Amino acid sequence: MTTPGTAHAEDDRGDGGGLRTALAGLTTRGRSFLAAGIATAICSYVLGQSDLLRVGLLLAVLPLVCATVLYRTRYRVAGSRRLSPARVPAGSEARVHLRMDNVSRLPTGLLMLQDRVPYVLGPRPRFVLDRVEPGGRREVSYRVRSDLRGRYPLGPLQLRLTDPFGMCELTRSFSTFDTLTVIPRVEPLPSVRLSGEAKGYGDGRQRSLALAGEDDVIPRGYRYGDDLRRVHWRSTARYGALMVRREEQPQRARCTVLLDTRGLAFRGAGPDSAFEWAVSGAASVLVHMLEQGFSVRLLTDTGSSVPGEGSDGFAGASQESADAAGLMMDTLAVIDHSDGGGLSRAYDVLRGGNEGLLVAFFGDLDEEQAAIVAKMRQRSGGAVAFVLDSDAWVREPTDVPGPVNRTEERLRMLREAGWTAVSVPRGAPLDEVWRQADRERTGVGASSGTGIGEGWS
Repeated sequence: MTTPGTAHAEDDRGDGGGLRTALAGLTTRGRSFLAAGIATAICSYVLGQSDLLRVGLLLAVLPLVCATVLYRTRYRVAGSRRLSPARVPAGSEARVHLRMDNVSRLPTGLLMLQDRVPYVLGPRPRFVLDRVEPGGRREVSYRVRSDLRGRYPLGPLQLRLTDPFGMCELTRSFSTFDTLTVIPRVEPLPSVRLSGEAKGYGDGRQRSLALAGEDDVIPRGYRYGDDLRRVHWRSTARYGALMVRREEQPQRARCTVLLDTRGLAFRGAGPDSAFEWAVSGAASVLVHMLEQGFSVRLLTDTGSSVPGEGSDGFAGASQESADAAGLMMDTLAVIDHSDGGGLSRAYDVLRGGNEGLLVAFFGDLDEEQAAIVAKMRQRSGGAVAFVLDSDAWVREPTDVPGPVNRTEERLRMLREAGWTAVSVPRGAPLDEVWRQADRERTGVGASSGTGIGEGWS
């Protein structure tokens, strides 16, 4: 993917600050030569040695001449940066391509190219470029990698000019920045048996409405180009405006992925923490459900949903799936703990209507929050919960567990409310707990007949 392209760097000469800028660019070698020249000149005056004075002047003048010549040399170069790819999963590498073009009529001298990157992406890359002919081009590249998700700025690109003797070094900066987005790890999930309304592509409830009878047809306003044979005269007489029958259109089944981001529900930090596992799990489920043909949205405990462009907040037609996935991945790349202490806002969003399949990732739940989660099941066609005990995730494996396992009590409350609830042990592979949830869903549905096993994937 190509990111914002070309910037120009050019030497700026100011009469007032020219000398100060040139002297500030002296390297350690240049300063040493200047100091040695001044010291030699003083010694020649004290000792009365004229030959020694000439040596001192030569040592002192050389770095000053190099600084002046370098500062007055005008280079006009253009630089561009390209990320491949611009969105990368955590733990994977991305390659950054740099390109320098000499757009002046003069050849350049020795150039040092340096790009500024955050420390989490690796060491700062530096490249030495030999003489670039007029109209010439040089291309270099480097790799970046991060185990932590987020959005990382790259730039600005810096160009260092050096004289052949290494006496002076001046820096010119480009103005453009680029952004590397590190999204959560996405693990492939196995497909399980689908049944009922949770089948991805299908007729869904729209077809049920169309087959319910003439009185149950929901009309809409007439639009230019509609077939007059579809005019619904009874509704036209009722509303006083021309109304037509709504076309029978297939509807994709819905899936809401709920991510608990409460700061008090998770302990620990880093790539192996419980919260990062939950974020990665939510990302994997979102991608998997989109691949299965579901209309998907991401919901957090704060009540905010992604994408949320429509009134219901779900991703629309199939051609929008890639854009919706990218938008949700970008959101998960920068998502952090919320300051809220409850899940009531998420429940208010869910109780607005039938949300189809609900897949949730929870941290620690107290009795009050578990009761709110239990009520969420009433508004979904199927509900699967992955509950992470943050104490177990920060406790060393050799430690003795506490006498009271509060997580098991919360799981029991959710299961009694109709959830397929699974406890996630420390470091558990997502595909394994995904299969475990399917086994428990099938078992609970077969034994209780409550309709929990309507199907999911």
